[in-house]
Amino acid sequence: MGTRHSDRHLIDPWVHVQRIVAQSGTSFLWGMNVLPAERRRAMYAIYAFCREVDDIVDQPGHVANKKQALDAWRTEIGQLYAREPRWPTTRALKYAVQRFELPQEEFMAVIDGMETDAAQTLEMQTIGDLLTYCRRVAGAVGVLSIHVFGLPRIPGVLMAELLGNAFQLTNILRDLKEDADRQRLYVPARLLAKHDVAPRRFEDVFEQPGFVTACEELADLTRNFYVKADKLIRQLKWRQTRPVIMIRAVYRATFERLEKRGWDEWDSPVHLSRSRKFWLAVSRGLV
Repeated sequence: MGTRHSDRHLIDPWVHVQRIVAQSGTSFLWGMNVLPAERRRAMYAIYAFCREVDDIVDQPGHVANKKQALDAWRTEIGQLYAREPRWPTTRALKYAVQRFELPQEEFMAVIDGMETDAAQTLEMQTIGDLLTYCRRVAGAVGVLSIHVFGLPRIPGVLMAELLGNAFQLTNILRDLKEDADRQRLYVPARLLAKHDVAPRRFEDVFEQPGFVTACEELADLTRNFYVKADKLIRQLKWRQTRPVIMIRAVYRATFERLEKRGWDEWDSPVHLSRSRKFWLAVSRGLV
């Protein structure tokens, strides 16, 4: 993020996106690495884009500056689709956009989702608001991915949206305490009110009995997304869905550990070790 705009044309695009993926430690890495070289390069470029826009909102800074940086990305995505990309990541994306017919609106959706996270404080109001956010930050990435994987649009797009919801909700349920410390509460206000939770400060929710039942209801919704997505995965060819199955295995295992731990054990964070993620991904990829 520290590279000046004027210097970006000097950076090798492929070296740039490889470096971002390697440094990320992402759970998506094993799923991406089973792809043929052409498709893997496309996924690396997509991931690098997501990482870079996410870094804008995660780093300290004024909201106005973050929005300005996201607007610059919107302009650059426009340049990409005009076939005149200027930045390393968009230059790496140029071939993928043309080869796999990646929809421009999905890149814009990711940026819109990140703009939601750029706010000084964040409080979701309804389940609908939450799912719109999930569709933007996770479902859009899934839709881009199914184009690269070569999956049919039906049922591929719906599968991507369902898994996007499941993955993002898993992240939200895993990071509740950490997000509250950063003034972010993704459990919708109306769901909290339904269970008699009335936060005066974000940290207050953890002290109220109804918060556990609100999380249980959100977990039920998450589980339902996994179940619906699994039915669609079984309709598709295994070789095409292999990367999806590998990534899903890691997220589902995290979700199951969260459920086993319970929603009142905030001092017991759930994280899968790197070796556990690797075993899950590889074992599902060999099925």
